[in-house]
Amino acid sequence: MQSTDPLHGKTLEMILNHLVSQYGWEDLGRIIPVNCFNHDPSIKSSLTFLRKTPWARKKVEQLYIDSLR
Repeated sequence: MQSTDPLHGKTLEMILNHLVSQYGWEDLGRIIPVNCFNHDPSIKSSLTFLRKTPWARKKVEQLYIDSLR
């Protein structure tokens, strides 16, 4: 049976790469105002932050789900 969870099988890095290619760092930083998106952003620093910050990770995952619609 196929999972209906849009996050199933997706790594945080895949999700972040998708969002950066869709929105760019500037818009991403406007939508989710966290320093790792607004000041010298990189995938690596953002992943480090998001792995330690559950509320921010939730927002990123929700934005990803919304972006698929």
